[in-house]
Amino acid sequence: MKILVVDDEQDVKILFEQRFRKEIKNKEIEFVFAFSGEEALSYLNTNSHEAVLILSDINMPGMSGLDLLGQIKSKFNAPPPLVMMITAYGDKENYDTAMKLGADDFLTKPVDFASLKDKLKEIK
Repeated sequence: MKILVVDDEQDVKILFEQRFRKEIKNKEIEFVFAFSGEEALSYLNTNSHEAVLILSDINMPGMSGLDLLGQIKSKFNAPPPLVMMITAYGDKENYDTAMKLGADDFLTKPVDFASLKDKLKEIK
């Protein structure tokens, strides 16, 4: 399973690689990282068939995760990738907006990696 992680925080790459070390080594999961919404769209435009799941931060400079979500759900629909939104702010407004735009799930930071791994097992 290929997962595109979109977050403006560079250290998220190290965190995901540490938490999923076993799954990466066993080739169960492959991560690709984009550090902006624009970079994520660029990746998807050239590799749209590869990402099964997108984990996107909401609050990023430039294109927000919600803007990215709207573009993903309107442009990439054959088949549409699953999109889980991640935010440090678990407020109702962001949740409602994400769900209206077609988010498949909503996670709050700090990410509960045990819970995320369980969710990923359901997707496989």
